[in-house]
Amino acid sequence: EKEDELYNEGSPFKITSRDTRGVIVTIIADNYFGYSKKEIKTQISYAANLSGLYEEEHAGGALAFASFNLGVHYSPDSIKYDNGQTFEEAIALLGDEVQVFPEGYAVHKQFPSIFILPENARLFVDTQEAQWQWQGKDQKMRILPGKVYVHPSGYKIHLEKHPATPAWRLVGTEAEGVFCHKPCTVSGGGKSEISKSIWDAIRFEPIFVADFESDMQEVAKILERSYDDRLDPSIPVEKMPAEAFPRFGASSESLSRPNGLLDPAISLGFVIHLLSPASIWCDAYNEWVNSIPNNIKMLVFLVKRFYRPSWGEDWQSHFSVNTVNGKPGNEIRYAGRNLIGSYLRIGSRGDGSGWTYKMRQDCMPAIKVQMEDDISASIVVPSSQLENLNPKYDNPSVKIAENCEHRLFQRPDDAIHRGYDKQAEQDLSLDGNFICNFAPLEQKDAIEMTELAVTFSNYTQPMQQLIAKMAEAPEQSYFVASSHPRIVDGEPSKNPRYLQLNPNLKQPRDRCLADLGARLSRRIPHGKPVYHPVNAVLPGRRNNPADPESGIRPLAVYNPIHYQELPELFMDFVASLTGKSPSTTGAGTEGALTKAPFNALVATSDLNNALLSYILTGYNAYTTAAGYIGRRFRIDHDVSLLIPELWCRMSPQELDPQRLISLGYLEPIEDFEYQGRLVPASRLGYRITHEFCNAYFGRVFDHPETIFHKEMLRPELQSLEDFVDGIENIVEAQQKVARAYLADGSVEAAIPPLKALLHIMAEGSYEGKTVHNPEIRSLFTRDYVIRSEWYAERLRKQQEQHISHCEHHITYLNGFLAHSHNLEKELQQEMKSRLKKAQQDLDRYKQKDYLNSLVGTLGLDPLFR
Repeated sequence: EKEDELYNEGSPFKITSRDTRGVIVTIIADNYFGYSKKEIKTQISYAANLSGLYEEEHAGGALAFASFNLGVHYSPDSIKYDNGQTFEEAIALLGDEVQVFPEGYAVHKQFPSIFILPENARLFVDTQEAQWQWQGKDQKMRILPGKVYVHPSGYKIHLEKHPATPAWRLVGTEAEGVFCHKPCTVSGGGKSEISKSIWDAIRFEPIFVADFESDMQEVAKILERSYDDRLDPSIPVEKMPAEAFPRFGASSESLSRPNGLLDPAISLGFVIHLLSPASIWCDAYNEWVNSIPNNIKMLVFLVKRFYRPSWGEDWQSHFSVNTVNGKPGNEIRYAGRNLIGSYLRIGSRGDGSGWTYKMRQDCMPAIKVQMEDDISASIVVPSSQLENLNPKYDNPSVKIAENCEHRLFQRPDDAIHRGYDKQAEQDLSLDGNFICNFAPLEQKDAIEMTELAVTFSNYTQPMQQLIAKMAEAPEQSYFVASSHPRIVDGEPSKNPRYLQLNPNLKQPRDRCLADLGARLSRRIPHGKPVYHPVNAVLPGRRNNPADPESGIRPLAVYNPIHYQELPELFMDFVASLTGKSPSTTGAGTEGALTKAPFNALVATSDLNNALLSYILTGYNAYTTAAGYIGRRFRIDHDVSLLIPELWCRMSPQELDPQRLISLGYLEPIEDFEYQGRLVPASRLGYRITHEFCNAYFGRVFDHPETIFHKEMLRPELQSLEDFVDGIENIVEAQQKVARAYLADGSVEAAIPPLKALLHIMAEGSYEGKTVHNPEIRSLFTRDYVIRSEWYAERLRKQQEQHISHCEHHITYLNGFLAHSHNLEKELQQEMKSRLKKAQQDLDRYKQKDYLNSLVGTLGLDPLFR
């Protein structure tokens, strides 16, 4: 009514108009880019819900390829997954992607830095050569940094300099990666981190010995010891896990090999497991293992890592220590050079310093190809309809997910530490950035920063160059530095952001190598697509300790890795609880699949589709912790970074939750009494144990038994009061969210398993049955869904929608062609071709076979109106 009257009292607002045709228009009155992203997310979700078959997901994800330090020599007989592929076969599979040379190698046409070598090729660092035989002649080529050399099996090798020493080594990368998908993850839960390399979290230190001669004598005793006495006699051999035996035979066979533990048939990973305490070992053996000092174990692993069969029994002469003032020093040396250890940070102490753990000497950070960051579109497809999937996996349906973003809205939490986040410093040193919540710095700031030489030297080279350039720039120029967030209310903002160009657009070779390796490994013919469906589902949690002053209750009740069966998992997904994150104003619920406040449609459609996708695919979800574990252990995103390293080194069989439970690698969390009331701790599902760590973390670390303290594996040991309050906080929040679905009636639009779950969350039971009732749990099985009438109706609705959509196209094209007399003949012919295709599609959609082909998909959700 007045010209100076403020709409919505001057506060930010949004107005949205949408209809069932798929038209949606939104006006946002706010200047924060993140709100626009949320609106784009919900518009994609809106389109997916109207179309059927698809989902929009709040997810991060990466293809993670296990990589290994091969040392100075690569021989093809060391490949784990060589299925007899030959160079001729590889060339046939790659077709015109490569140019073949008469010397017996090929070069990728689009990326000439990719070389395909024969199956007998060997690579050497000392001569910097690849050598092979081709048609009876010896051939060779110089191997160079920046180039990738591919074996016909898809295994990849490249030459790389050690980041902290002058040494060079060969790095091998497996042909197949593991698509780690991080859906339903709240702000601060690690969506972006899952695709980041762990290089930034690694530091390098010399490897020391106390007394070289004495320590080597202890190493010799361990290598020469008989290990026939290790097994617990109370456990039948046939019930022992595979980890109890070396790769050469899972039986009661002893470890009496020609060279003892140094025998090539015994892997370094098995030796690490052998020298770690475990419940499968007898008490006396565990006592002996615990008596071995860590520095002696580390030396055993070093000797095992570098041992060559040609040494025979004379392995000690290949190791030495440095000489200081004419006397033996304490730095271990091999082949005349000092050895450097890699140490990975996992968690922080109260003073901010990190807990670090030595990595295996042969372990290299996984090569990652970013697949998702925040906004993804996905489809569930029956596996039988996709050719040439990875044979390791047997999911009846699979999820194909695609990133929707050209630029990624990054929050570089660790960039405040100069030199730590190398990618952020490189990105922010470039022109043309979109930035948010970084301090606007001027020439005087740049001059002061360069004068503070000690801190200035901590930046990476790109950031140093930017600051130095700005110190000489005109006074009116502005810039940002990675370590200087904007000051808000007298404090540095914890939510600095910038838009990062999608790495796949900057580094397209990485995706090419991923496809090429899989094509060769699976023997996919040229011209056939290479599919990378989701392999592992790893949602993230943002956990916080209690903050009484702010009225924030604890959420840090989870240990590093939990497994939940679908009912408990989806209780979490419905609520999408978040701890205090830099992106949010406080703890609470972000809502259904983390974007509820922005949903253009009632959230039951998103929840129905998400739940169905898990039931139909059979994916098992393992959730990972970010922020805190209990009140004492701050881990930030260290676990988010670590888990892909582990998952890409584990087989699907090893990750079978029923197997892990039966072996005691996962322990159930049971309900318990506390001060006269029942605490529903079973909502937390299962969590990893020391046995899990001992069995699998040795694939990354030297001392797997030390990685997670017992108070991290069981947070209730830190504070039972906080543990109880955290669980009750979770259950109460789930109850509150579920009651909203009952109150507005949208629970009636939920598919039967979700409807039952919402009632249980809100009221404790459904039709007199709790979540533990077998009848309730059977609702979450694929067999029940496939046989149900409500699922069949979703498929019929999907068929009808496709028919209607196609009929609309035909009507439009007929009308267009009726008035196309003045169009060019080429355009007329194009429209006629489209009409013919639409008519063919319509005929196909009307067939019963098409309806049958939809079994195993999401179908079309009947929207709640």
